[in-house]
Amino acid sequence: MAGTSSGIVAGLTAAAVGTVGFLAYQAQATVPASLGGVAGAGASPSVSASKAPRDLRNPGALPGDSGTGERVVYSVDDDRVWLVDERNVVQRGFGVHPGAVDPPVGRYWVTSRSNAVTGTDGVPIEHVVRFTSVDGVVIGFSAAVGSSMGTTTDSSVKTGGIRERREDGDAMWKFATIGVPVVVIR
Repeated sequence: MAGTSSGIVAGLTAAAVGTVGFLAYQAQATVPASLGGVAGAGASPSVSASKAPRDLRNPGALPGDSGTGERVVYSVDDDRVWLVDERNVVQRGFGVHPGAVDPPVGRYWVTSRSNAVTGTDGVPIEHVVRFTSVDGVVIGFSAAVGSSMGTTTDSSVKTGGIRERREDGDAMWKFATIGVPVVVIR
């Protein structure tokens, strides 16, 4: 009888794993091209590879040539984020601590979110907002649970987590829902 029970459990487990794998493949295969999280031919022409113009009197101001409409703007050179509403008004701007892997300049879309997980550096994180991946490293915004921004000291760990303070992570979580554009600038 034990052999039969274990065979049934193994069969059910294999069927469940196969079903989950199929559903994951199907979900990935049906993501609209506009939400694919890949910059390329469809990238906004207003986003250039050169550094976006800055207001020298107000270094925290939203850079010019960062797009229009509702969006998250992330400057890889300045380690700064702006949450911009549909009227092009900055709702919040804040500094961040980037991971080891930077996303290329371009226009992306929020493709997935997780309320709480463990980051690739082993740090518990919350309010994860993902928008692309580079060479298999997922890139997104998150806040470390605890008092620090959760930066890793192990340079061999390839992280794509752009860490925010918890209060900034809360604002990002409320603002950056699935499909919201993320514009990466220099």
